Amino acid sequence: MVPARFAPVLFGLILSGVMSCIVTGVATLKAVGLSVEAPGLWMSAWSFGWPVAFVVVLGVAPAVRRLVAWMVKPPAETASPAGPPSVKD
Repeated sequence: MVPARFAPVLFGLILSGVMSCIVTGVATLKAVGLSVEAPGLWMSAWSFGWPVAFVVVLGVAPAVRRLVAWMVKPPAETASPAGPPSVKD
């Protein structure tokens, strides 16, 4: 298991991998069509694009978090009738 402090990096790794796989697959199929060469071209594009996407996700994430925080309304602070929520492991 990966320590919890690495969760944002692991999230970025998985997200960038999935998104770059889908995007390069769609772009490859659009460029060359469904051919015998398509899978190899797709994997070549993906192996190049994934590291780029990962670095971009890690670099852009803080700015995106700030933008989202600015765009959304903060939650209303209401007291719970049962008291504060309990913390579970």
